[in-house]
Amino acid sequence: MLKSSRPKVDLSKIRTIPLNVRKCKVSIADFAKTAKKGESFERFYNSLPRILASVNLKALVEAVVSAHRKKKMVIVMMGAHVIKCGLSPLIIDLMARGVVKAVALNGAGVIHDTEIAMIGRTSEDVGEGILDGSFGMAEETANFINEAINSGYNKGVGIGEAVGAGIVKSRFPHKKLSILASAYELNIPVTAHVAIGTDIIHQHPSASGIAIGEGSLLDFKNFIYSVSKLEGGVLINLGSAVILPEVFLKAITVARNLGHKVNTLVTANFDMISQYRPYQNILSRPTSKGGRGYNIVGHHEIMIPMLYRSIIEKI
Repeated sequence: MLKSSRPKVDLSKIRTIPLNVRKCKVSIADFAKTAKKGESFERFYNSLPRILASVNLKALVEAVVSAHRKKKMVIVMMGAHVIKCGLSPLIIDLMARGVVKAVALNGAGVIHDTEIAMIGRTSEDVGEGILDGSFGMAEETANFINEAINSGYNKGVGIGEAVGAGIVKSRFPHKKLSILASAYELNIPVTAHVAIGTDIIHQHPSASGIAIGEGSLLDFKNFIYSVSKLEGGVLINLGSAVILPEVFLKAITVARNLGHKVNTLVTANFDMISQYRPYQNILSRPTSKGGRGYNIVGHHEIMIPMLYRSIIEKI
């Protein structure tokens, strides 16, 4: 049997407020604007709704443009997927324009960048290759990169510079599309941060743990120097979920430990999903003393061209 005598809340006694005085987070003034066929990118950019992610994207663009005008540091950290999505020309152009002043790659980024320079193609079928043990066994890739790293070790040079110099001096037909080579020619520091055993070149007899370890450590020190100049600047992480966020966290710690003021900075993370380390180590912890972190979720092949074009329209 239902007990209808149980006490109930009397909704007739609630207090209401006028709609016009209630705070609203969305207004028609912030809505997207329609466009006409053939209109400029600037008109498209200005037509974006002033809501959520588009607000963050525009704020990041303004931060990069402001840093460029004030000659402040702008660092781009990149996972290898950015290169595999065909976005190297955009990064190279931002370096050539003087916007990006330092680049950090993981080990896979070095491999894909080098293969693009070598033959204009990269990214093998891993699922197929592991079946017969052929995955990662391309002879030319391993020999060239490992020899460059070994030579750099003997000269006291980090991996990024050593491989970049090697590509510049090579006869590779597509070296103009190499981020490493372009950075070397533009005298922009490019560093490589390697976990031994994660990259296909470590499977080959030409790999030297001493050279890889020392070369990556040298690059870590070079990267710390760039990070020490980030006051008033911008750091953007493009698709590295683990290695580079961890490297950045340690780099900014060392920079502050050594007395460098790196408090007011803007950081951003671009990836297809939100993940723990980029959120904590890029967006949250480093900016807790000042500045702002922006999380932009979406496919690299769409969002990075959007960022690139937005920046060059304003510099």
